[in-house]
Amino acid sequence: MSTANIIVLCSFAAYMVIMIIIGFVSSKGTKNNEDYFLGGRNLGGWTAALSAQASDMSGWLLMGLPGSVYLAGTGEVWIAVGLLIGTILNWYIVSARLRKYTIVAGNSLTIPSFFQNRYCDDKGVIKMVSAIIIAIFFTVYTASAFSSGAKLFATLFGNSENYNTVYTIGLIVAVIVILVYTFLGGFKAVCYTDFIQGLLMLVAIMAVPIIAYVALTYNNSFSQSLIDSGVTNPDNYLNFLKNDDGSNVSAVSIISNLAWGLGYFGMPHILIRFMAVKSDSEIKKSRKIAIVWVIISLAASCLIGIVARGYLIENLDATASETVFIRLIQQIFSDNGIMIFIGGIFLCGILAAIMSTADSQLLVTASAVSEDIYKGVKKSATEKSALNIGKVAVVVVAIIGFVIAINPNSSIMGLVSDAWAGFGSAFGPVVLLALFWKRSTLAGAISGMATGALTVIVWDYLPLVNGVTLYKATNLYSLVLGFALALIVNIIVSLIAKKPSKEIQDEFDSIKSIEI
Repeated sequence: MSTANIIVLCSFAAYMVIMIIIGFVSSKGTKNNEDYFLGGRNLGGWTAALSAQASDMSGWLLMGLPGSVYLAGTGEVWIAVGLLIGTILNWYIVSARLRKYTIVAGNSLTIPSFFQNRYCDDKGVIKMVSAIIIAIFFTVYTASAFSSGAKLFATLFGNSENYNTVYTIGLIVAVIVILVYTFLGGFKAVCYTDFIQGLLMLVAIMAVPIIAYVALTYNNSFSQSLIDSGVTNPDNYLNFLKNDDGSNVSAVSIISNLAWGLGYFGMPHILIRFMAVKSDSEIKKSRKIAIVWVIISLAASCLIGIVARGYLIENLDATASETVFIRLIQQIFSDNGIMIFIGGIFLCGILAAIMSTADSQLLVTASAVSEDIYKGVKKSATEKSALNIGKVAVVVVAIIGFVIAINPNSSIMGLVSDAWAGFGSAFGPVVLLALFWKRSTLAGAISGMATGALTVIVWDYLPLVNGVTLYKATNLYSLVLGFALALIVNIIVSLIAKKPSKEIQDEFDSIKSIEI
């Protein structure tokens, strides 16, 4: 192993040790399920904001999105625009009301338990259905984070001969470290580590593309640098409405990319941060911090892909494009030991993006299994036994995610896209209608949830058109159709069904007057 790799490895090791120490310290204050899964509903504004956004912006922010922009140009930035709009709407429309409603509705600790309490579902059907959906789609989502970590290690420490071996070793290391601090400290450990990781991600994602751009344009124009790197027409590459080959970005592509913003309304690992904020005043502070963080990080992520196209010595194909940020750092910080160490710190930013999402996904899945499935089946379950089941679930989901991610050719963007569509379609319409429509019913919520989840599965996985999936045949993102159908079915079934009871309607009306 080269001296440069040893220095970077030392940076990684120090970073991981710090995360594990935070998990150990956080475990001392964890006494029950509310502490483990919601941190006692005591998050401050900064921690809630950075934790929510760091858990949202996984490895795809520093690997998947820059890779897409690197290959196709700025026509891919419509995803970032959609995500920004979704973030703003989620913080301003959903956060405060969800926080209040989950407390009033039986002090709900999870999204599935909120659905059950909101609709007074004595049989627990909606809680069980939503918990199963969480377990399915979060396993895929967690696999994307593990794959990101493995690709980071393989790109840094591997070569063409041992890439697959190093990928597997990196995957094992990433899984173990994330498991340790999530298992020990629960929600507090996840939020505190996410806070640190959010800051680190922000520094890395801002500094690296700016340094590269300044170096690239010092004695040359940026357009000429793109031409020198093989871009035929820089004007097309830098045009929001053009593809790299000169063709127009299709309306279907723009709609599909903007639709990513709809996913926010159904993301359990983000919504649960809203539930855990200390007070209304802290939510107001959090939303401002979160929106600024997202604007900067998404803009910088897109800039990474654009600048890397002109800066990198080698041209990357579709398979390697998701490693552009890693290679950019390696090429910039390679002169001496100090520069390599600084580069190692920035590479920890990628590790931070990966870990901050995987830990949140594991924890939400564990809470679904513990609170919603285990307690739903075993009514006599104690707090201690439920907590232990939740911790076992963390390990099981991590193992399954490991198996899914074991293939070195796994697409980070593809895995994230599938999971995002699944949650956005299944939960997004239900969350919005549960919070803002008094007439919404249990039957409507369950029907809409099932419709959204099944639409994504059918659209993305079943080869129904000449041996290919409907997504491949149309290029329309499944979230567009899944969200729309789920919303329509929910409304129609709710209108057909019997009106909610007076108790449910009174509880809905009471949210307006609550101050927390």
